[in-house]
Amino acid sequence: MSGTSQAVTPGRAWAARLDRRQLLPKVLAPVGALLLAALISSIALAVSNQDPGTAFSAMFEYGSRPDSIVDILNKSVDFYIAAIAVAIGFRMNLFNIGVDGQYRLASLLAASLGAAPFLDWAPGILRILLIIVVAMAVGAFWAGVAALLKVTRGVSEVISTIMLNFIGGQIVAYLLTTNRLGVQAKGSNDVATPTLPSDSWVSGIPLVPGADSKVNGFIVVAVLVGLGYWFVLGRTRFGFDLRASGQSPTAAVASGVNARRMVLYAMLLSGAVAGLVGMSQLLGERHAHTTSVGGLGFTAIGIALLGRNSPVGIALASLLWAFLNTSSQILDIEEIPKEIVTIMQGTTVLAVVVAYELANRLSQRAQQRRVGAVVAEPGPTPSANKSEVSA
Repeated sequence: MSGTSQAVTPGRAWAARLDRRQLLPKVLAPVGALLLAALISSIALAVSNQDPGTAFSAMFEYGSRPDSIVDILNKSVDFYIAAIAVAIGFRMNLFNIGVDGQYRLASLLAASLGAAPFLDWAPGILRILLIIVVAMAVGAFWAGVAALLKVTRGVSEVISTIMLNFIGGQIVAYLLTTNRLGVQAKGSNDVATPTLPSDSWVSGIPLVPGADSKVNGFIVVAVLVGLGYWFVLGRTRFGFDLRASGQSPTAAVASGVNARRMVLYAMLLSGAVAGLVGMSQLLGERHAHTTSVGGLGFTAIGIALLGRNSPVGIALASLLWAFLNTSSQILDIEEIPKEIVTIMQGTTVLAVVVAYELANRLSQRAQQRRVGAVVAEPGPTPSANKSEVSA
């Protein structure tokens, strides 16, 4: 029968969705960007009378040791959560530069509450949950200030979050003193919050064979954050409305979506995730908030751009960033300027952004050519249609 339609198998449907002509530029873009970053770093090493091969081999050898792998995984936890917080804003065309201030303030208040004497009755697991909830609430509140300024007064979130970073840093500095929330150990110049009780510490996980140290147990939360980001923004109506509001607010409003409310929701969600950034250090390593907490906000922006706001891409970018940070420690021993890592990180982000933009333009042009070719194909003539009907 001519009207019978063939059933499309899942394999054929998946293959139809994968167009190699569109996929190939997007795959080659990050690879080419990394090669370009390596080339520029090699030139910088050669100019400083250093052997690029020696430097890269030393970094790879040191970074592949078991203890180095553990250090890379631990550093990537904070990188990943911070980048996810930035990516939530990016998905709605919001630039949340205030991640640093949000998680510093959240870490301080959560650590102070977790070590408060009036919670001595609480079991460890309840105290951990309370610390996490408070950190997320504080981060969401601090991001919500910028969101309210944007939806009510039209203040750019770029300006407001930068200013809130400064204000949050000053609040942390004011509160983290010995006559307020901080304590100072004997013989130390570092001021920190009181140490959390040992039953509220997150245990490490022995994931890497042969390593003397363990992977921070908060890596489980980082994985859950990534899964939640993928599901909420990619598989729910809320995520669709959020992305639609970011791409075209007028079209979103026409379809019944409150664009202003979505701005508020996106910033609150981004701030809540940002509040989790310092929790791996607080619960799994230092067990207190110290003056050294901070400095990941702008790094998270680069990692989110490098990962193209994809949970898997951000994970790979976080691992790459952590590898470069960890492996740079061997460069001092080899008497090689470790600033080469900073050059590599910066050129990698810049090259990836440019490469993806070129890949998108190439894909769009190829798609336009295919559409033009389909439209230009001659259709059936009227006489042929009449003969088919008479037959």
